[in-house]
Amino acid sequence: MAFRFMRFRYERAPDVLESTLRIIDKLDLKHIPKNRVYCYRSYGSKAGNVIARIHSLPRIWQQALSEPAYYAIEVLSEQYDSLPIEEREKTLIHELLHIPNAFGGGFRHHKNWVTRRRVEALHRALRESGAYDRADP
Repeated sequence: MAFRFMRFRYERAPDVLESTLRIIDKLDLKHIPKNRVYCYRSYGSKAGNVIARIHSLPRIWQQALSEPAYYAIEVLSEQYDSLPIEEREKTLIHELLHIPNAFGGGFRHHKNWVTRRRVEALHRALRESGAYDRADP
């Protein structure tokens, strides 16, 4: 029995970054320094039911490297790329909600904060702001 393995890889995702920065602006998420957010697209993930993930530079590494906090949003190409624009926007909003106001390298958890209701409300606000006058970002 032969196995073929797709190699897992990351690449920068400028289209996702552009959408993310637009969302930060339009939703007035001032606690998120736009120059410390990166976006990547991954290929070959075996994660089931995962569209995107958020990663941070933990405090221990911040201290070791004398760097401030950074966050990276990873979208899983196999799931994210085929979504309609509205679902991609909601996915990015969801990931941004995990970033705490302190922007210190930690995460906000789902319970009572990163909820479907909050994502839907912010997505309505995003749409009402006229953030996307085009069909696709």
